[in-house]
Amino acid sequence: MKTIIRSKLWIWVGAVLLVVLLSALVYIYLPGRGSLPNLATPDYWPTDGWKEDIPEHQGIDSVQLANGIRSIQDKQLAIDSLMIIRNGYVVLDAYFSPYYGSFPHDLASVTKSVMTTLIGIAIDQGKLQLDQKVVSFFPNRLIANLDERKKNMTILDLVSMRNGMESQCFNGDEPTLDAMRSAPDWVQAALDRKMVYEPGTHFCYDSPGMHLLSAILQETTGQTALEFAQQNLFGSLGIRDVVWLADPQGYTYGWGDLHLKPEDAAKLGYLWINRGVWNGQQIVSASWVSASVQAHSRMVGNEYGYGYGWWVTAIDFYAMGRGGQYIHVMPSRNTIVVITAGEDAIDQVMPFLLKVLTSSRKELPANPSGQAELAAALAEVSQGSNGHPSASLPERASEISGQIFICDPNPVGVTSMRLDFNDPTEAGFSLRMNGQDIFWPVGLDGGYRMAADGQATSGFWEDEQTFVLNIFDIGQLTRKLTFNGSNLLVSIPEVQMNLDCRIQTP
Repeated sequence: MKTIIRSKLWIWVGAVLLVVLLSALVYIYLPGRGSLPNLATPDYWPTDGWKEDIPEHQGIDSVQLANGIRSIQDKQLAIDSLMIIRNGYVVLDAYFSPYYGSFPHDLASVTKSVMTTLIGIAIDQGKLQLDQKVVSFFPNRLIANLDERKKNMTILDLVSMRNGMESQCFNGDEPTLDAMRSAPDWVQAALDRKMVYEPGTHFCYDSPGMHLLSAILQETTGQTALEFAQQNLFGSLGIRDVVWLADPQGYTYGWGDLHLKPEDAAKLGYLWINRGVWNGQQIVSASWVSASVQAHSRMVGNEYGYGYGWWVTAIDFYAMGRGGQYIHVMPSRNTIVVITAGEDAIDQVMPFLLKVLTSSRKELPANPSGQAELAAALAEVSQGSNGHPSASLPERASEISGQIFICDPNPVGVTSMRLDFNDPTEAGFSLRMNGQDIFWPVGLDGGYRMAADGQATSGFWEDEQTFVLNIFDIGQLTRKLTFNGSNLLVSIPEVQMNLDCRIQTP
């Protein structure tokens, strides 16, 4: 569904190495190691929202923050938001146009850290055990390639990415995932793969294995992973704005595409830094939290490791997703950094973060001019328009409203589309693609509208013939719909093609 609106280039390896470098450099300056400290009970819990504080009160220079976010803007990095929380207080909450944090952002594979958290909660509740065999949860399925190795594969092997199944691993996770999603039954496809290693012996980053965890959770609890999360995790943390899709059989995506607001993503890091406790309630056991950020697996040739859904180093841990999504937790500094982005730019953001994360822990002298500079910089980077709102629609809008346009055969699988202009502030955009009917509400007032699949869309008439769609998911993509009589031309620049469509005749 999403191939029409985003690039398929997943830049991962460089991002991981750069995050490791950041961690290593920070380690030079910081005492202690990566174990979770015994922090004092917070003086408030951000269930209903985070409290902000002057950066200097938390040992951070406002001028450094201002310079950093201006640098991101000047370099035109595709950063959507950057949040820094120290000692439970927000010292930086930056949003870069066109994203304003008003709707949930796709967190990509940060989802894996949430999925394993749900498994940990289910284990705490006695509903699962780490040593249970994976195939035991699917007694009614005829599983291909069922050798002794597959029979011995456990939940532990899935959460630690050591399942032993055939996969292209880290560099080839996308085609491995695409192969699963091209099958009519995704869970069956994930289960049917050949075994190439003894379970528990070989680390291989594998998204289909994480999707099996979602199916196992649902088979055990009778709830989807989303329902289980709402009841046992999100609700307690005050996380309400959530988009998390399901596969054709109704299993919530176990590997990715959970959408949360940055402020809510930060709550997951805060839960971990507080050993699974939230407002006096043990949401997930301290033993699971501790075990999840230990390096149970390591990638060959690198110093960093993988826990249960979390990447770990000697002094910190983080959840990471394609396109530059991060929840970075530094326990020794009681600091959480959340980044949402349209492309991975951690190498360019790293020098700025390094200065901030290695700054003094002690309160700095008041700096009113620096705080004013930071406020001005935040205003600058958030400036922009989502879509040129207009008071009235052109005559063309009423002419094409409700008309079905049939498209010539094309590689993206779009067979028809239509626009409905029945409201001056919001349009409806419908398309049929790869046999599925998709509907996106489109903001005409300069704001985005979120669809059920997590896309957020705004639009405007560039001229009498051209309607522009701005589609936001991981980054923003633009579609120009040019109307010429009964014909419609739709540009798809990231794949360098156009769709040729024409009004359906009776």
